[in-house]
Amino acid sequence: MNYLVRVALTGWLAAFSLGAQALGRLAEISLVDRETGSVLATHYFKGDYWVAGKPGARYAIVIRNRLAERLLAVAAVDGVNVISGDTAAWDQVGYVFAAGQGYEIAGWRKSDAEIAAFEFTAAPDAYATRTGRPANLGVIGVALFRERLATRLESQAESPAPPTAGRAADNALGSLAGAASALGSLAGIDEPMAKLGTGHGRREHSEVASTDFERLQEHPDEIIRIRYDSRENLLALGVIPRAHSAWPRPNPFPESPLARYVPDPPGYR
Repeated sequence: MNYLVRVALTGWLAAFSLGAQALGRLAEISLVDRETGSVLATHYFKGDYWVAGKPGARYAIVIRNRLAERLLAVAAVDGVNVISGDTAAWDQVGYVFAAGQGYEIAGWRKSDAEIAAFEFTAAPDAYATRTGRPANLGVIGVALFRERLATRLESQAESPAPPTAGRAADNALGSLAGAASALGSLAGIDEPMAKLGTGHGRREHSEVASTDFERLQEHPDEIIRIRYDSRENLLALGVIPRAHSAWPRPNPFPESPLARYVPDPPGYR
């Protein structure tokens, strides 16, 4: 049994184009600052996609299905499933999107009608840290699954539905954190400790209902990983290039006059 999200994209986001910052082949995936509505810039660096987060800022994971069929997205933040709160694994609950549909995942699901907002926060205050799971701070994962054909044809015969959330079979397939490691890491880079995690913010209204979804295969058809940290850390890592100022050219003899030749003697013609 799965969950169906009753609320589509928010007003400002419904007409918003994710554009070049969106990642993914089966779905467009971006992070959005909920205060400004702007897509957080994505930086590609040695095998990983990164965004800079601002402490205290609320954000959302925006997913838009690119396919003409339903799609399941199992989403995890800091190694924690955003719907169940379990340590993330592929076989867990996720959001199901109708053909071409998008949705803003804006928080930890608390019930069928409520979430706790995602907000960037100092590592000690992150939800994963406060629940004893700080090992995977600073990473967002989305595992995408296509639907089995028979179920897909049945769903297409029904009237279009808002995005859904779904629980798959009970056979565990490993954590998103492990999958992320398999997809690539910053090997050989001396990384500073993550300064940011995702906090358990204020409660907000967000309704879901139940639906069924049978996965086409056990393993994800696509996995998207986005890492995040403070701008300060990303500058230190070299993920975000530092701006170079135009430095003045130094003079080794600043108190000396310009070079000159021997002057003529007085009265010389």
